Amino acid sequence: MELKDSTVLVTGGGSGLGGATARAIVAAGGRVVIADVNRDAGQTLAEELGASARFVATDVTDEVAAKAAVDAAVELGGRIDGLVNCAGIVVASKAVGRDGPHDLASFTRCIQINLIGTFNMIRLAAAAMQQQEPNAAGERGVIVNTASVAAYDGQIGQVAYAASKSGVVGMTLPLAREFARAGIRVLTIAPGLFETPMMSALPEAAREALGQITPFPPRLGKAEEFASLACYILTNTMLNGETIRLDGAVRLPPK
Repeated sequence: MELKDSTVLVTGGGSGLGGATARAIVAAGGRVVIADVNRDAGQTLAEELGASARFVATDVTDEVAAKAAVDAAVELGGRIDGLVNCAGIVVASKAVGRDGPHDLASFTRCIQINLIGTFNMIRLAAAAMQQQEPNAAGERGVIVNTASVAAYDGQIGQVAYAASKSGVVGMTLPLAREFARAGIRVLTIAPGLFETPMMSALPEAAREALGQITPFPPRLGKAEEFASLACYILTNTMLNGETIRLDGAVRLPPK
């Protein structure tokens, strides 16, 4: 798939990893639909990117809103060539802490957004992609998900987040196998410690300390580095069914 003249739907596209990916797609000559619950951030970025971008207010857990985002991509470009799932939240809590058991509602919300929301977008985008004509390589679309190294190295207090991201990793291969007959590829990126809006809430000293535990480069990852990999995945037809760690060789300690 060539990014030029392609249309990609990016969830969580108003900022962070999704925002950088949206910018990279437009810079490469593509079109992007920015799907985000944050109306201000999403609309501001869409206006910045111009005619090649459109913002759609989207709760990825809502069937109607998710379908509207997919439809917007088809309307913008005549087809939906790619989906990049970046929408997600972090929940930090022990299974049993000082105040008692993990709040079940927050655990459920983390799974609902990170895992079920990702699957919701996949199923709807793939359904639209299957109706499209394939390109010269037989490809109808590409789906790129976002997991985390927490799927493998989950820390104490990350039980909800690690469970949700492990689920994203776990469904990557079966989805790639199922969609192979339609020429739709499915891959997942598992970022390490990255500069994101969630990370920016920490003090500068804390961010620097986190960056230093990454072997090389000894710093936090940049959103543009995530975007670069996402775009490469979209364009390399041989990549399929894999989760790629983008982490500077970091392995998270227990806590």
